[in-house]
Amino acid sequence: MPLRPRHPRPAGARLRLLAGPLVVALAGAVAATALAPGAAAADARPTRPVTTMWVWDNSVPREVDARGTGYVPAEPATLAAWVREQGLTTVHLSAPWAADVGVIDPWMTAAVSALNAEGVDVGVLGGDPPWLDEPHLAVWWLQAAIRGRDVSHVQLDVEPWTLPAWQTDRAGVLTRWFTMLDTAKAALPEGVGLGVDVPYWLAWEPAPAGGTVAEAVFARADSVGIVTFVDHAEGRDGILALSADARAQAVAAGVPFTIGVETDTPEVAGGAEWTFGDDDPSVLATEVQAVHDALIGTPGYRGVAVQHYRTWRELVGAGS
Repeated sequence: MPLRPRHPRPAGARLRLLAGPLVVALAGAVAATALAPGAAAADARPTRPVTTMWVWDNSVPREVDARGTGYVPAEPATLAAWVREQGLTTVHLSAPWAADVGVIDPWMTAAVSALNAEGVDVGVLGGDPPWLDEPHLAVWWLQAAIRGRDVSHVQLDVEPWTLPAWQTDRAGVLTRWFTMLDTAKAALPEGVGLGVDVPYWLAWEPAPAGGTVAEAVFARADSVGIVTFVDHAEGRDGILALSADARAQAVAAGVPFTIGVETDTPEVAGGAEWTFGDDDPSVLATEVQAVHDALIGTPGYRGVAVQHYRTWRELVGAGS
């Protein structure tokens, strides 16, 4: 089963914040012509801040299937109603391994269909670091996840920085990650795009062949989620400053992007400062509105993405 995403902040991050706004300004000057053809065709500006959501749960009881999470509000009709109420345009729906087999199969198919009926772009979501060593596993997973389902994209959340080798052989890990992304993209059928979750600080991480890791990923992706798990928009350590370099690199690459925020508990997020999970719902609304207002004119901006369905519902008191 794919790991739940964790995007840790690297040591020394505060020291590298000031370059971001300058890079954004320079990139914005040429951005109108930088977007790739597919991105330019879909450059409709979002009308509300939160447009996208990660869904890591399903309604299949765990005692029925080990891949189940037994989250009742992930029942397709309830999930679709939430998407409609929130006005979302994109959903990344977690697909367990072998999602075309067993009781997960009808749940996945029904959930995708219910979301499609709401007019949203539905993607299958997953990832596992061992795929770096065996890229064919990513292909097997995505082929099962999309089989017989009308999806717009595959959203990969494979986290090489969680591996011990990240500290000892970073160049090798990155090379394997890029190979896996290339392999997965080559296996996608026409009309299904490759989305990738990218923590903001990869815009500061050198890539083996030059440039940054974020740039290398953006060159391979059809859309990206710039994951910036912080609980405030402004300031040197806020969402806007931290994500500035990654946004500029996404604009230069012509790849559409969302800004990802967290609503899980501080214990899961690694600290209260990295999540809205311990805040009043009004704080989330205020801060994502500030992000939205600042970025609405940025080419390729597709709104804010919330991590994740269960904890977002809990935050606003929607029940479980």
